[in-house]
Amino acid sequence: MAGGVVVNAAGGKTYPGHMTAFVFFTCLVASSGGLIFGYDIGISGGVTSMDSFLQQFFPSVYAQAEASKDTNQYCKFNSQLLTLFTSSLYLAALATSFVAASVTRVFGRKWSMFCGGVTFLAGSALNGAATNVLMLIAGRILLGVGVGFANQSVPLYLSEMAPAKLRGMLNIGFQLMTTIGILAANLINYATVGIEGGWGWRIGLGLAGVPALVITVGALALPDTPNSLIARGFNEDAKAVLVRIRGTEDVHDEYDDMVAASEEARAIEHPWRNILEPKYRPQLTVAVLIPMFQQLTGINVIMFYAPVLFLTIGFGDDASLMSAVITGLVNMFATLVSIVSVDRLGRRALFLQGGTQMFISQIVVGTLIALQFGMAGVGEMSKSNAMLLVLFICLYVAGFAWSWGPLGWLVPSEVFSLEIRSAGQSIAVCVNMTLTFIIGQAFLSMLCTLKFGLFYFFAGWMFVMTAFIALFLPETKGVAIEEMNLVWSQHWFWGKYVNVDGGGSRRGGSNRRSNGV
Repeated sequence: MAGGVVVNAAGGKTYPGHMTAFVFFTCLVASSGGLIFGYDIGISGGVTSMDSFLQQFFPSVYAQAEASKDTNQYCKFNSQLLTLFTSSLYLAALATSFVAASVTRVFGRKWSMFCGGVTFLAGSALNGAATNVLMLIAGRILLGVGVGFANQSVPLYLSEMAPAKLRGMLNIGFQLMTTIGILAANLINYATVGIEGGWGWRIGLGLAGVPALVITVGALALPDTPNSLIARGFNEDAKAVLVRIRGTEDVHDEYDDMVAASEEARAIEHPWRNILEPKYRPQLTVAVLIPMFQQLTGINVIMFYAPVLFLTIGFGDDASLMSAVITGLVNMFATLVSIVSVDRLGRRALFLQGGTQMFISQIVVGTLIALQFGMAGVGEMSKSNAMLLVLFICLYVAGFAWSWGPLGWLVPSEVFSLEIRSAGQSIAVCVNMTLTFIIGQAFLSMLCTLKFGLFYFFAGWMFVMTAFIALFLPETKGVAIEEMNLVWSQHWFWGKYVNVDGGGSRRGGSNRRSNGV
């Protein structure tokens, strides 16, 4: 076919694409949106373990933590106000996701990223200057608005700019930046905890403005995606961007398919209503369950509260922060494994291997804590057991970092057709933030109530979600986004909902679209 069109494994069209310098630059800058998400995850867990921070804002928690060593270790930091400080961000991100969907659709992906950067910048300034809990939580809400915009727009931007064969690798750049943000935050926590005068936490909270500034300025330098430009009537600009990201003038067929896709999308007046139609049921199920499962892995228990968790199980102040740095390093380097392998091994292989590894690790971690503290929660962990615990937490983090971490964002962003893509991504972000808020708010109470059984609780979910992937998620590597319905139509279960004829046309309209843009 003209323009180098090839037929992919699913029987649909794919336009070849390679890594041009322009694609690399745009995806690198857009991925920096992950920095704000990751930095916040790391910094909030660190400051909530600092004595000076607890003394100023949560004195009752500090007093409880300083009680004798006979105190029940499981309930040492149990405070709804403390968890509200952390989880209020995710409640704000949840509410913002619906507004962000409209902004992303009407004004474009880049301006949604810009909004995220600006509001996160304001939130970081407010938190760094906070003098009371109200200021802290108001700052967290602004941070949440920023995260809501960034998590809505960045994965979409990356999936639409990347060639189909490189979509997994480039999209995971978002998760890599998230892990870099977590690691940077952990290092800053470690470096500032000992500052005389006890104001080190202000540095950590205030420096959130640095990644916010990166995405704010970066968004101004980026072009919007061809899909978004065409949808908003900027056809010539879209064609120019497409030429730049493909590195060739021969983009006529692909451009025509994108225009046809946009015209079909405009015929959908109510994407929120249409997304409930049976033919979109597989995508909707994935958009709901994968973000939900991602949080039910228990990763935020580790990442939010790693320093608090290590303190709880007997590590000293500096040792707990250093352990968090170690898990941050593991998280970052293991994400590189996913970047290298996701477009070679595929999504399913990483999901299944990572899920199994995480399941085993959670069982071992829960058992180690049970043997040390039992039901009473009283005791101290020996050095050998503590090192073994850190080892299996690292194995757990590694499994997450090359499976549920990046793929939890990648897969939902690539399975929706253009006409419902913003609505679908909004649902994925909404579910993710809802579960993040619930688990973040409930974790310390759950630890106090379930004790070591909390880790078995998450291990049980790991079994369920790994089984779900094995049975219900088809392989999507190398498949053009707009040809994705062909994959669903050939699945043993979802095929009864998605009818695609032999010519590749989708029920209700032509499926002439191509590639991963």
